[in-house]
Amino acid sequence: MSAYESINPTQQQGTARSDTLLDMPAHNETKMMSGNHHSGGANHGLTFTNEQFEQMMLRIAGPAPAPVPLSGLGNPGPLGLASFAMTTFVLSCFNTGVLISSGLEGVVLPLALFYGGISQFAAGMWEYKANNTFGATAFTSYGAFWMSFAAYVYFIVPGFATAGRSDIAHATGLYLLGWTIFTVYMTVAAFRVSKVVFGVFAFLSMTFLLLTIGELANSTGCTHAGGWFGLATAAIAWYGSAAVVTNSTWGRVVMPIGAYVPVNHAKSAELRV
Repeated sequence: MSAYESINPTQQQGTARSDTLLDMPAHNETKMMSGNHHSGGANHGLTFTNEQFEQMMLRIAGPAPAPVPLSGLGNPGPLGLASFAMTTFVLSCFNTGVLISSGLEGVVLPLALFYGGISQFAAGMWEYKANNTFGATAFTSYGAFWMSFAAYVYFIVPGFATAGRSDIAHATGLYLLGWTIFTVYMTVAAFRVSKVVFGVFAFLSMTFLLLTIGELANSTGCTHAGGWFGLATAAIAWYGSAAVVTNSTWGRVVMPIGAYVPVNHAKSAELRV
């Protein structure tokens, strides 16, 4: 929503003005005064209505960008958030060290491969079709993360049989450190998406950081803390998924997500991630 303010320059007595002035009279007209004003001479100027002035400014700014054509697809954001949330939730239950026995951790692998991995990766590909750079980068990357995690635990870790426990932990810590770096800079970008998405990435950054420290420093406490942060991350991601599905289904904002709305942006921002 744009507003034009009046510029009422202060004129000193006996001083002639030759520069261009904008004035906003009470009857919604904008007057542009130009030319030399001589003592005792008549003032000549151009008068614009507010609508004419706004049209002139739009012409100066150039044509508006063409709208993105509809892809014919639904919003893949809720799918990506839900698959990420569920896989993060299950793994984080084990990382807390108190909610479930570590001997059952194998249940994470098929979930990571199919729902957190393939499903989220597909959501990322559909986000490219929807011209959503952030969503495409996030979902594709974390879908690949979960697939690589499943492959790492199932295929690679057993091959470290001759390596010591600390060497395996260092390898895992290096793996997690790379994802920590990626998540931190995505958090910066997420600030301009929505409050919910920013919350997901802020908590996920802390989760990866604590898990990385837990592996590299052999700190069980940091690993357990990372598990609790992971549960919080999953909860926020689930809320975001539920909110976008509900808002788009009802056609109005039922569950707010705090979407970032640029100036003159369509009000449908709450319906997307």
